[in-house]
Amino acid sequence: MPTTAPGSVRRVTTAEQRNVDEIVGAHDEERPARMLSPRWERALWIVGAGVALLVLKQVFLPFDQGNQYYLVIFLAVTLPLVFLSYRPKGRTSGDKDDPGVIDWVLSAITLVVALYPLLTGFDDFLDRQGQLSTVDVVAGAVLLLLILEATRRTTGLVLPIICLVFLAYAYYGGFLPQSWAISHAGMNFDEIISALYDPSNGFYGTPLDVAATYIVLFTIYGAVLANSGAGTFFVDFSFALFRKSRTAPGRTTALSGFLLGTVSGSGTATTVTLGAITWPILKKAGYPKENAGGLLAASGIGAILSPPTLGAAAFIIAEYLETSYLTVLLWAIIPTLLYYLGIVFAVEADARRFGAHSVDVDTPKAWTVLAKGGYHFASLAIIVVFLALDIPPFSAVVYASGVAALFSLATKLFAEDKRAAVVEWLKELVDSLSEGVRGALPVIAVCAAAGVITSTITKTGLGQVLADALVKAANSLSDNPAVVLAFTVVFCALAVCVLGLAVPVTASFIISWVVIGPALITLGVQPAETAMFIFYYAVLSEVTPPTALAAVAASAITGGAVIKTMWQTWKYTLPAFLVPLAFVLTDNGSALLMQGSFLDVVWVTAVSALGVAVLAVVTTGWLIGPAKMPVRILCVPAALLLLYLQPLSIAIGAGFAVAAVVVHLLLRQKDKEEINSA
Repeated sequence: MPTTAPGSVRRVTTAEQRNVDEIVGAHDEERPARMLSPRWERALWIVGAGVALLVLKQVFLPFDQGNQYYLVIFLAVTLPLVFLSYRPKGRTSGDKDDPGVIDWVLSAITLVVALYPLLTGFDDFLDRQGQLSTVDVVAGAVLLLLILEATRRTTGLVLPIICLVFLAYAYYGGFLPQSWAISHAGMNFDEIISALYDPSNGFYGTPLDVAATYIVLFTIYGAVLANSGAGTFFVDFSFALFRKSRTAPGRTTALSGFLLGTVSGSGTATTVTLGAITWPILKKAGYPKENAGGLLAASGIGAILSPPTLGAAAFIIAEYLETSYLTVLLWAIIPTLLYYLGIVFAVEADARRFGAHSVDVDTPKAWTVLAKGGYHFASLAIIVVFLALDIPPFSAVVYASGVAALFSLATKLFAEDKRAAVVEWLKELVDSLSEGVRGALPVIAVCAAAGVITSTITKTGLGQVLADALVKAANSLSDNPAVVLAFTVVFCALAVCVLGLAVPVTASFIISWVVIGPALITLGVQPAETAMFIFYYAVLSEVTPPTALAAVAASAITGGAVIKTMWQTWKYTLPAFLVPLAFVLTDNGSALLMQGSFLDVVWVTAVSALGVAVLAVVTTGWLIGPAKMPVRILCVPAALLLLYLQPLSIAIGAGFAVAAVVVHLLLRQKDKEEINSA
């Protein structure tokens, strides 16, 4: 049975947590890790903590030999852990699933070939770049196969197959007819391996660099927060803040999803964790299973889009555009507000449409909860403040993790047995270090594999060819530059969403950036808008039918129909699908990324918020009462024109919105007269 702590919302029992883990494992893009026996769990716990110390050492005492030297070591100590932590196929039927002989052999080989550049002399290895020896090529080929296998174990077959297709293209592209745009001079096997060792694009390129610095440190930070009880506090605070009203359960779910995103970097994991806590409340409030599932999935995915942590791809944006992470956070603020504004509108409409009612939740007032656990917000604030002071993100997050850990220690010192409390705190701290590293393993494998794709695209020039093809397809439909841009943007959005159905968000962004990004930049879209456009659609692919992994996971929690849950999720997230179009289609749209004057940012945000509100009428069918089809039809062009941020289109869109309100009021008056006359 669920347990309830005095003065707080219900807790998740051990059995329920096990069920949560199973659902996440079944539906997340990242496959579940092994259930190790205590002996091997302890061994990997120690190794994970050791790797975390290596990462922290690099932050404050970097290797004299340079960053690539560190990346070689980082890949060598993390990639073997994948084979020990993730099973080769399927699921085990037993409670424990220790690595077998093959796993240990692969782990040992991985350690050797990953360290090969150092074992043969790092300076000598660098001197041989472009003219690799036979042994170099063999070591690189073996490392390539091991990276693909590690990626398959953690994320499935799709990404390794995509890598193999690109490798085949690199090798056989020279045999294609020269009249084909995608043909190239061809690369032999030695050249392919040499390209994969390229420090700017291959195994040790930007994706792995980001994983070895930003991502692993932020996963450690998330583990520190989780182990200090931040997740519980965030949910308690959300419940206490809204307390008792018929819209409170929906609002609480949305806010809890946003806050829990600082602890979990996965949209699906946030969805399931959120569902285990809030679904019983939503059910009592009268939410249908599918509506509740859609709300859970939308709230969970929104966490990845939200500052101050965002998703892993946000760190890559900062590196690709050579800008600060704080700048990326600023770009994300207004789109995030619009995203959650759309959810709030839908929650308000749904609560009235199907007659939701208030639920009495046993929790103290918000100020009481905040007084007891408000310190959990301190570390989040520290990240933003330190970034504003030009402290590097990887240093800022380490300091934030330290502050979160110290606050956790301070609370434990109030216990009667202070010695036991300190010992428990030290264990939690080491747990966080180990969990952070092991939680980042799937992303590390994906980033190494993504290097294979980016290297191939860069060396063959395929990215520009495909970008030109997208623009050419749009040009075939119209000669008008604005129309060409609009069609290209739609094609790009569809391409990113389709790609995201098959690969994790990080890989989807990296591939899309090198293939689709040039198409938008060619048409005059600025790199910042292009990067954020791709980032948002890569994340939203997790709620895009027909797969919509977050929605599938939510339906597993609520027991709702999967397809109906997907469409409900799409309803809640539709504004997020249109807002990225707004900041690439017109110059004024850049103000949504806080680029431009203060006045521009204000009026563009206000108009976009109106567009989101009108769009909510379309998706929810509610405007001061049930909105009939003529009203919803009028709201479609109103929303689209409002989000095309040009004065003329805004004026026409506002006219459609006013017409919709007038028609709605007239229809309501007519219905009242008919009821009175009956």
